[in-house]
Amino acid sequence: MSLISEILDHNDTFVDTKQYEEYYTTKFPDKKMVILTCMDTRLVELLPKSMNLRNGDAKIIKNAGALVTHPFGSVMRSIIVAIYELNAHEVLVIGHNECGMTGLNSSSVLKKALASGVSPDVIDTINNSGINLSKWLSGFEQVSDSVKESVNIIRNHPLLPKTIPVHGLVIDPVTGKLDLIADGYDNKK
Repeated sequence: MSLISEILDHNDTFVDTKQYEEYYTTKFPDKKMVILTCMDTRLVELLPKSMNLRNGDAKIIKNAGALVTHPFGSVMRSIIVAIYELNAHEVLVIGHNECGMTGLNSSSVLKKALASGVSPDVIDTINNSGINLSKWLSGFEQVSDSVKESVNIIRNHPLLPKTIPVHGLVIDPVTGKLDLIADGYDNKK
């Protein structure tokens, strides 16, 4: 049986037995926060549990490394929408120790892309179109520095209200311990 068949079979049972009822909530975050965090599999359940979050408490945006790489990219758009349309009043950027983006080498990623059948012409075309693949596929050296950088991009965004606290944290992906890297309330004084 294929993965998608297993998922759809489970989903039929989930819906038929009304298991969804325990997750009912609205589109508005009950704790009025939006979280940018990493897509790391260890954080799927650990992060919400470590923060006492239930379904519906927060808007959670995930990407590789919990990074804001462009002030007008999809991550920042999601944060702006969460604030203006979904009543989020605080932003939390939460990176984690042992992140796969730490020390990520773009040449390694590109070699694997080539080995999987991506044409060198495609890579050249992308690079020649103004997209710097080396930069786009690079990681960071220190997670705390990366969190601070994303916090600063968010805090200084021209569309972000100055009254919105933007916090930065790093979570241990084993224990769930959170370390405060940037206190958004200090920035409001």
